[in-house]
Amino acid sequence: MSQLIVSLAAQAHDPLTPDQVASAVSQACAPDAYRGQRILLIVPDATRTAPVGMLFKTLHEQLGSVTRALDVLIALGTHQPMSEEAICQRLDITAEERRGRYAKVAFHNHAWDDPAHLRQVGTLTADEISQLTGGLFSMEVPVEVNKLVFDYDQLIIIGPVFPHEVVGFSGGNKYLFPGIAGPRILNFFHWLGAVVTNPMIIGNQWTPVRKVVDKAGALVTVPKLCFCMVVEGDALVGLYTGTPETAWDAASELSRQLHITYKDHPFKSILSCAPMMYDELWTGGKCMYKLEPVLADGGELIIYAPHIHEVCVTHGQTILAIGYHCRDYFLKQWDQFKGYPWGVLAHSTHVRGLGTYENGVEQCRAQVTLATGIPEALCHKINLGYRDPKSLRKEDFANREDEGVLLVPKAGEMLFHLKQQPKWAGGK
Repeated sequence: MSQLIVSLAAQAHDPLTPDQVASAVSQACAPDAYRGQRILLIVPDATRTAPVGMLFKTLHEQLGSVTRALDVLIALGTHQPMSEEAICQRLDITAEERRGRYAKVAFHNHAWDDPAHLRQVGTLTADEISQLTGGLFSMEVPVEVNKLVFDYDQLIIIGPVFPHEVVGFSGGNKYLFPGIAGPRILNFFHWLGAVVTNPMIIGNQWTPVRKVVDKAGALVTVPKLCFCMVVEGDALVGLYTGTPETAWDAASELSRQLHITYKDHPFKSILSCAPMMYDELWTGGKCMYKLEPVLADGGELIIYAPHIHEVCVTHGQTILAIGYHCRDYFLKQWDQFKGYPWGVLAHSTHVRGLGTYENGVEQCRAQVTLATGIPEALCHKINLGYRDPKSLRKEDFANREDEGVLLVPKAGEMLFHLKQQPKWAGGK
C-alpha cells in the first residue's frame, strides 16, 4: 500500500474515538482485499503503552469473518515470552472472549534465540553497512527473521512510536527488527546505537540505526501494512497507516512534538520512577535513557522501582560478567569484550551513560543508582549505586526543579532534553 492514510484528532490532541479508528481501519483494510487470506498481526509486548487491543479488536471485527486466518505474533525482541493470560491482557480481551469470539486466533511468541524458528532473508554487505553507518562499521551482517511470517499472505504491524535510545524513535520496521529478528542483526544494530551513544540517537528520526532497520525490513518480502500509534498518556491521539516506512515517518514527527519535554537547565538529582510494566532492569533502564540528556555532570539519577527484583532473566549472567560501564570502557578493551553479545554491551552503556576510560580508569559523567528490590551487594557488583527504596519519599523530590532536583513519576517513555544542548549531547 503506497498511500499514507492519516487519522488524527483535533489540534488539541483529543483522543481518537473508536469510530475514527474503525474508519481508518476500513480505509486501509477493505475486507474484499483480504478475503481468503492468512493475516499475521505483529504487536509489541506489555512494555509499550498503547491501545493495541483497540486495533486488534477493530481489525478482527472487520476482517475476521473473511480471512482464512487472523493470528498474532508478539514482537518480543529478546524479552521473556508472554503467557496466554498476558497476551489477552495485551489485546484487551477477557478469558471468556478468548474462548469464544477469538478462539480461532492463534497466539505466538517470538523466539529470538531458537534457530529452528528463524530464517535468513539476506545479508547486509560490508559495503552496505559502511554506507548506512557513515563508515563506523564495515562488516557483513546476516539478517534473520521469524520464519512464521512466511506462512502468511499479509503482515500487519501494530505498535506505538516513542523516542528510543537505540533507533531514535520506535515503531515501523523496528517491530520486525529487533521485534521478530534473529540475534546477529539484533546485536549488531544495538551496538551501533551504543557506539553513536544514546544522547546522539534518542529523539532523532533518521539515525544510522533506523537506516539499518529499514534496509533489513526491505528484505522481508511478505506484504506489510503498518498502523503506527501515537499516545498521550494512555489516550490514542494519532494513528498513521501505510507502509512501515511512511507510517513511521509521519508518526515519529507527532511523537517528536508530544514526547519530548524541554528543560532550561540540567538536574543534579533525578528520581526516575519506573512503571510496573518494567519488571526487570533490562526494561527499567529506560528510566535512565530518557533522562540522561538532562542529568548534570556529576549528578545522580535514581531508578526508583521497588517492584523490580531482577537485573534480567534472559541476559542476567552476561550482565553479571561485564557489569554496567560507559561505551569507552568496552571500546578500549575490545579484545576482552568483543565475544559478548553486542546487544548486552549496548544495554550496559545505555544504563551507565556517557564517560571516559583512560589509563585503566573509568570516569563516568554521572552516578546511576538503583532503588529497587535488587540487593545492595549485587548493585555494587554490576557497578551501580544502591539506595534502600524505603528510605526515599517521592514528595522529597517534588517541586524542587529550581534547586536542580527533578521528580519523574512515570519514566521510560517521555524524553527529556535541554533547550540548550551541551556539547556532549550534540549541542554547539
